[in-house]
Amino acid sequence: MANVVESREWYLAAYSTQGVPSSQHLKLRTVTLSLASHSIPQGHVAVEILFISVDPYLRTRLTGILDGLYIQQYEINQVITAFAVGRVVESKDSKYTKGDLILCSSAPVAEYCIIPCSGIRKIDATRGISLPDYLSSLGIPGFAAWVGIVVLGDPKPGSNVFISAASGAVGISAGQLAKIRGCRVIGSTGSDEKVKLIKEEFGYDDGFNYKKETDFDAALSKYFPDGIDVYFDNVGGKMLESVLNHVNKYARIPLCGMISQYNKVWTEREGVRNLLNMVGKEVRMEGFMLESYWHRFGDFAKDMEGYIKEGKVKSKNKINIGIESFLESLSSLFTSSNIGKVVVQVKA
Repeated sequence: MANVVESREWYLAAYSTQGVPSSQHLKLRTVTLSLASHSIPQGHVAVEILFISVDPYLRTRLTGILDGLYIQQYEINQVITAFAVGRVVESKDSKYTKGDLILCSSAPVAEYCIIPCSGIRKIDATRGISLPDYLSSLGIPGFAAWVGIVVLGDPKPGSNVFISAASGAVGISAGQLAKIRGCRVIGSTGSDEKVKLIKEEFGYDDGFNYKKETDFDAALSKYFPDGIDVYFDNVGGKMLESVLNHVNKYARIPLCGMISQYNKVWTEREGVRNLLNMVGKEVRMEGFMLESYWHRFGDFAKDMEGYIKEGKVKSKNKINIGIESFLESLSSLFTSSNIGKVVVQVKA
């Protein structure tokens, strides 16, 4: 490989305060990058990016407003970063050599980059796990599901577990983790096709199409006649409000995300009017950010690798080809057409 490469990268051209980000906000540019050893700082590696993870949380970093999430915003002209799988092409760290496959926790959305080794983990190619799976069940979505179900939800065998956005990357993993714990698991999705998918491919006991169920209270009464013990919330809004009418005593509600609210300014978001239900039933509702649980990533990876090898956890990846497909891939997360984990394969 040449010491100097032309690398395309996505950067923030303008903040997107509401709605789905467009080509006005995210743009692609080409930069010249030296991969020569003398250009790489000590403790860094030069990396060829192979696969890029496209996750809903990226949307929250494009507004220019801290809002309720307090997530660090990208600066104008800053390169977008994401979870990625890459190959080391040059190393200034003895733990990594040319050709190593690595998982990067914060890589530029680019074709090549130079990054510190503090944010990477080596991938053992002999484990027989596909590289895209390191960005789905073994990446951000799987880790979010694991924290929400295993650490915060902690359902006991026989518990009634409800998961919204069940056919998304997080929901797919969360449902399977709850089933491993012996729970009865119901999911909500945006189409009949997705309901069929979560039941037939990912072991959900049942599910419903929230677009057809116009009365969420009636739907939850039907699917949870004995109440809800754990609700893994991915959407917020009206669904969360309805769930609070059906929780059991000591129920737990891990708040992973609220995708129905991401593209709205806070004054337009739907309020939850029945929080009082949490008091009498002593419900524990807890939001979480993955950065607070990075110290548990090793435990998660050990658990999940075992489940994958045993066939207890499967992924569904939607792979889009080419770095230029990143913006379209990000936009697809906010449409009902998306199923599973969206990944950009940088080169065919």
